Amino acid sequence: MAPRAYWKGYLKLSMVTCPIAMYPATSSSERVSFHRINKKTGNRLKQQLIDSESLEPVEKEDIGRGYEIGKGQYLQVEDDEIEKIQIETTHTIEIDSFVPRSEVDDRYLEGTYYVAPTDQVGQEAFAVIRDAIRQKDMVGLGRVVLARREHVVLLEAFDKGLLATTVRYAYEVRDQAPYFEDIPELKLPGEMKELAAHIVDSKAAHFDPTKFADHYETALVDLLRAKQAGRTIEAPKEKPAPQRVINLMDALRASISAETKKKPAAESTKVRARGTGTRKTGR
Repeated sequence: MAPRAYWKGYLKLSMVTCPIAMYPATSSSERVSFHRINKKTGNRLKQQLIDSESLEPVEKEDIGRGYEIGKGQYLQVEDDEIEKIQIETTHTIEIDSFVPRSEVDDRYLEGTYYVAPTDQVGQEAFAVIRDAIRQKDMVGLGRVVLARREHVVLLEAFDKGLLATTVRYAYEVRDQAPYFEDIPELKLPGEMKELAAHIVDSKAAHFDPTKFADHYETALVDLLRAKQAGRTIEAPKEKPAPQRVINLMDALRASISAETKKKPAAESTKVRARGTGTRKTGR
């Protein structure tokens, strides 16, 4: 079965236009999820909305939306009134500019979507836009309305299609200064930095998300299986808290020794040789 599109419209680059669809690139449906239930009956609970003053339940047809204009005062806005807001980006993503991907601050990146053409006629125009983005090694910036909000969207060539990533506005990203202002500027000894660099080298790898294991999800599944089988759930023994580092240099040297033991013999020799050569240079 073909995936269901999250958004359908047009992609436009200057005078070149093609029909496209956006599909969510991520999903959390495979995760374990729970329902709220009545512990006495085992029945699932249903959420009910209550009037804050009368405390009476409100029927579905009487539920609306309101914008607070004063304490306890709301300007009612109907769904059909919101639907009448039709700006160009409701149905069209127009690429406004192109920027180097390296200039995009990752803090601004949000949700990701796959973008693909929706008919045979538009495939050539889609390919032209995709290949132009890939050839220039840049990303396009446009705008699109999703879930009744206009989002800036970043477009980059991805496989045979495009990857669209919604971008946060500047006011949505917190400035880092208040969080880092108390961190002092320290001049670290050269040997200390070299030892830390060796540890990084020993753990160097390629990004492969298939190797990531969700240990909490695995433990949760084990718990559910145990309960279903009628087994008693026992809490694991608490591990002692890690000791605070007293001598940082000793801790770094011990870390290198531990990481070296994990490596195959040939690779360990290379690490030791590289480390020894670097230390001599540092002296």
